[in-house]
Amino acid sequence: MAILNTATLESPPVQQKQNYTFAISIIGVLFFIFGFVTWTNGSLIPFLQLACELTVSQALLVTFAFYMAYFFLALPSSFILEKTGFKNGMSLGLFVMAIGSLIFIPAAMNRTYSLFLIGLFVQGTGLALLQTASNPYISVLGPIESAAKRISIMGIANKAAGAIAPLIVGALVLSGAQALKDKIAAADATVKEQLLNDLASKVIVPYALLAAVLIVLAVILRYLHLPEIEAAEDDSVATEKEKTSIFQYPHLWLGVICLFVYVGVEVMAGDVIGTYGKMLGFSLDDTKHFTSYTLISMVVGYVVGIVCIPKYMKQETALIISSIIGVIFTVGAYFTTGSTSVTFIALLGLANSLMWPAIFPMAINKLGKYTKIGSALLIMGIAGGAILPQIYAGMFDTKSMFSFLYSSSINFQLAFIICMLPCYAYILYYAIAGHKVGLAKK
Repeated sequence: MAILNTATLESPPVQQKQNYTFAISIIGVLFFIFGFVTWTNGSLIPFLQLACELTVSQALLVTFAFYMAYFFLALPSSFILEKTGFKNGMSLGLFVMAIGSLIFIPAAMNRTYSLFLIGLFVQGTGLALLQTASNPYISVLGPIESAAKRISIMGIANKAAGAIAPLIVGALVLSGAQALKDKIAAADATVKEQLLNDLASKVIVPYALLAAVLIVLAVILRYLHLPEIEAAEDDSVATEKEKTSIFQYPHLWLGVICLFVYVGVEVMAGDVIGTYGKMLGFSLDDTKHFTSYTLISMVVGYVVGIVCIPKYMKQETALIISSIIGVIFTVGAYFTTGSTSVTFIALLGLANSLMWPAIFPMAINKLGKYTKIGSALLIMGIAGGAILPQIYAGMFDTKSMFSFLYSSSINFQLAFIICMLPCYAYILYYAIAGHKVGLAKK
């Protein structure tokens, strides 16, 4: 997802406008990196499940470790950026992501799942800082009237990278995965251990290279001459001036819940689809590409949004349509099997693509001086990507942290629809009425 912090920001001086094209290109590269690192998780889940001999719920701790970083880093990131500035904050975020990538090396050498999870959490920490800085930065690099267009282009860069990442990572670490899985199942203890160690070692070179790229980019960004921007408080909302607490904005808190469930369904469609396909009987050679299909759907959705919003429909209308499509495709996945069921889940990317750009601005509407803290609370809602997959696994896997939800009568397809439908229903409620709760009528 592409985070947009819409707190009021001061544009750089007029004399720096010649840097816009170059600066936007640099931020575009960063958004590509966001997508690549984030959606690599779709391939890591089946890889680590095989290499570390994990259950479904244990493998889905990949998303838990990664997305919980946003929950813990949302508020601290704002403080860090006040000290470092946006450009240096982005550079720092890249360095932190590089450290997380380097942790994968000892994790792979020792085949230690807990170290993999630590590496993912550190990656998420750097990404939270990087996105908190880059999203508001791109919004003011150029004329304000074209900000939405720039943000949409960044979103396409983000999701395009997400579509490419599973293909590259899958080819590097899951090549011939099904044959290897069968070989491991038939091997004795000694041979099995060697095969698993060889498999785990496949991530060492890719993540070492990723760390090197991130460090180089961090150094380049640190010394590039990019226009700096300053945050400014927005006290211009006259109708809401009398409010004295962030708790007096129920539409914000309902929005936090909406972002929570939205990110949850986005991760279910993007990262869990491979596990879902595996349980449908697809081989690892097939499932390693499934995340790419979801991300391609999201890119299509972004393009539709650029063309249609706001010229042909309002963001509220887009959110209503998206949530209804989400319900239809989820039901379609439940009542079908095989390739058809997987296709319905991949198409959820189309439904999910327009949700973040719609929910975020509605949730921070009329917050005035509380816009910054409201934005940080919404970013904390990204933790939905950590929690919902675990709730899903808890319904049919006794080793999940939510195993109290387990029932022998619930299979993975029923668990999927039970998790997804209430989320889309809540998003629909927020689109229709929730975003208006507590706001003064015009």
